[in-house]
Amino acid sequence: MAWLEIVRSGALTTVQDRGRAGDAEAGISESGAVDRTAHDAANRLVGNDPAAATLEVTVGGLAVRSVGATIVAVTGARVAVAVNGRPQGDYAMLRLGDGDILTLGAPSEGLRTYVAVRGGIDVPEVFGSRATDTRAGTGPAPVAVGDRLLAGGLAAELPVECQIPPPAGTPDPAVLRVRRGPQERWFSAGSLSALTRETWSVTTELDRVGIRLHGPGPLHRAGGDRFPGEPTVAGAIQVPPEGHPILLLADHPAVGDYPVIAVVVPEDVHIAAQLRPGHRVQFRRTR
Repeated sequence: MAWLEIVRSGALTTVQDRGRAGDAEAGISESGAVDRTAHDAANRLVGNDPAAATLEVTVGGLAVRSVGATIVAVTGARVAVAVNGRPQGDYAMLRLGDGDILTLGAPSEGLRTYVAVRGGIDVPEVFGSRATDTRAGTGPAPVAVGDRLLAGGLAAELPVECQIPPPAGTPDPAVLRVRRGPQERWFSAGSLSALTRETWSVTTELDRVGIRLHGPGPLHRAGGDRFPGEPTVAGAIQVPPEGHPILLLADHPAVGDYPVIAVVVPEDVHIAAQLRPGHRVQFRRTR
């Protein structure tokens, strides 16, 4: 049996899997990895079932010691990877011996890095998932120095490839495709046009719940002051009364407080997951 011992936790490191789909009616948010694409790639490289839990590392800084021999992979935001101080590649299968220390630097681009261990991170499931929901407090607490995280049994055959190409860097501005929001009628025609015409900037108000965006001006409602609330999804673009949109991410509330003007297509949410303060965003309508 192998496990990872946390030597340095970084700014925020949580256990994440593919989330709690299907429980919104019970008021339980989906949560899970914000960048599912990177999460899945890390699991693929170590031969895990896609349902296996990984470590989601925000802005790098993680260091873990392997107790027992194991195999890991690092994907997502591009960071300097080292084992016992020797540089290693990301998006590659890495074999750790007993006592080896894996360290991650600060991202050169992107925000969230994923570390998969062969077999997955074995923590108790809560509502059918091992994911940490930072808003609701569901699932395991963020990892801390001294934590010992067991490797689980969700491993299959190792893949033929021991390395895969990393994705291209996110352009600035990033382009996110959107579909019509369920509350489009709440907004003026000018605001609906401005959402896709203007360029928006990522503010410092961002976390696993969402990203607050600023543009040349606020988005205006066509009428109606009191929104009754409706279920939300990752990728929904909410507009609070002051008019600055909020792009919801994995730990979004099950029921939103503000009308949704548009929804980022699921295939593009992983792009939003890696945006940093100051990055610019353009929305493009799609069918």
